[in-house]
Amino acid sequence: MAEDLKTELTTPRGVYERLNEIQLVDCREPYEWAAGRVEGALHIPLNTIMAGATGDLDPERPVAVICRSGNRSELATLMLRARGFEAYNVEGGMEEWERQGLPFSTPDGAPGRVA
Repeated sequence: MAEDLKTELTTPRGVYERLNEIQLVDCREPYEWAAGRVEGALHIPLNTIMAGATGDLDPERPVAVICRSGNRSELATLMLRARGFEAYNVEGGMEEWERQGLPFSTPDGAPGRVA
């Protein structure tokens, strides 16, 4: 992946523009995920990643990791890198995603909120 593309995978807008090329992991808690999530994201809570589970992640595709503010996802990113994934932390998390006006919704399709 080109160096500039790697840099873009740390920003909400860059991730949004490449959702079809990457894997987006949301490492928030279930109640946060239910309140609003990015369509196509995989929900793997931080404690699950810390326990060594990576779900259906493809080790051949880049992974962007998001949480509420970027702190938990930073830890999850480090854990995924240690397991051989090309992983990037989405700076500012869902709070920044929302500030930038990027789309996210509840499971039933209603507008999402950051919990």
